[in-house]
Amino acid sequence: MDEATEMEMEIEEPKSNKVGLKNSIQTNFGNDYVFQIVPTDDWSSMAVSLSTKAVKLYSPATGQFQGEFRGHSDTINQISFSVSSQHLLHSCSSDGTIRAWDTRTFQQVSCISAGSSQEIFSFSFGGSNDNLLAAGAKSQILFWDWRNRKQVACLEESHIEDVTQVHFVPDNRNKLLSASVDGLMCIFNTDGNINDDDDLESVINVGTSIGKVGFFGETYQKLWCLSHIESLSIWDWKDARNEANLVEARSLASDSWTLDHVDYFVDCHYSGEGESLWVIGGTNAGALGYFPVNYRGVGSIGSPEAILGGGHTGVVRSVLPMSSMKGDLPTAKAYLDGRVVRMVDYVAGCPTNLPR
Repeated sequence: MDEATEMEMEIEEPKSNKVGLKNSIQTNFGNDYVFQIVPTDDWSSMAVSLSTKAVKLYSPATGQFQGEFRGHSDTINQISFSVSSQHLLHSCSSDGTIRAWDTRTFQQVSCISAGSSQEIFSFSFGGSNDNLLAAGAKSQILFWDWRNRKQVACLEESHIEDVTQVHFVPDNRNKLLSASVDGLMCIFNTDGNINDDDDLESVINVGTSIGKVGFFGETYQKLWCLSHIESLSIWDWKDARNEANLVEARSLASDSWTLDHVDYFVDCHYSGEGESLWVIGGTNAGALGYFPVNYRGVGSIGSPEAILGGGHTGVVRSVLPMSSMKGDLPTAKAYLDGRVVRMVDYVAGCPTNLPR
């Protein structure tokens, strides 16, 4: 654990939506880059997945390097800490495996394989008895009982291309959402024996390759969907109704600020207070903006309520809002803390609370 760290401090300009770099973690990644950053529930550790097929752990508070996990032989596509134990980290990869790691020993404790010819792009734990592990693969959705690691189902008729996302609905754990490069989002009932014929409840046609989706709303009845062509759409999944379709989302975001053209979207962030939704857009030079999304009536994207600059000099692939450390977003006139975790020049932004 000889990884070098360096903390840098800058002062944020008052009464401005521009946020300066407050903290950074300088690493020895070299030319490697970061795919995703995720925290433990108590924020004692932060996992970082790398292009080197490794996952490294840091302290979000101090930047201290804690250790690393190695074992995947291809690109790591998703990482997530277990909801039942903060000492368990899961990862999936294009090597066709989902692995579990012990953060105390930095050793692999289990491995589920879909086969050497498969790729795993996404995974989710759920089911009505919380015993299911679902995975998105090459045109298939695979299910295991994670308690004994036995495969219990394979859905192969609902999608015809890579399944990029699988998510169990937060307050309805027997419902599974899948999203694919084929432009479809599907909702399945996972109670009992799972099959394509009986358990496919609805299909939403987004019309273009889907990159990332997320649930939001008071009862998680709404979906935001970011496509691989950087469009943004909002849906009510319970009745498959489109509520906003922002095909030119990048242009709308670009027109709302004075910085460079928005080149890509990283993620969306939702606050239950006022049901506010932001789309996080970035430039190839590393600047980020939190753009409010109006998804009621005619959809629109407003001027950024926070601009993060000076931290990165390349594409940002993951943004971790640290507001969940204290529950919700701050009240009126609170400013972004500006905490940015900077893994060399190109990696994962980590802003804290949005201003209200």
